[in-house]
Amino acid sequence: MPDTGYAVAAVLVAAAVTWALRALPFAALAPLRASGTVQYLSTRMPAGVMVILVVYCLHDVEVTQARALAPLAALAVTVWLHVRWRNALLSILGGTLTHVALASTLFGA
Repeated sequence: MPDTGYAVAAVLVAAAVTWALRALPFAALAPLRASGTVQYLSTRMPAGVMVILVVYCLHDVEVTQARALAPLAALAVTVWLHVRWRNALLSILGGTLTHVALASTLFGA
């Protein structure tokens, strides 16, 4: 059984490391907030990430198969909802519900 001093020192070191690891990102990002590159990326990244996700999710969908109906219809509903109402939450929920409904009814649960 380790003595009390050793246990207290271990807890203090673990607490200091945990605090430092949580504070480090904020300290490192503070000077970058005024950076032109970071501002550019903050406006372009959301669309870029969405394009990457769409390509990743649909890269192996065979449009000639019936199974492609659910993801393609969900994509169409998502795009339509977003263009119509410009609400990300509504678009994501609508597309997800469309996919779940079609995938579960057309191909069994």
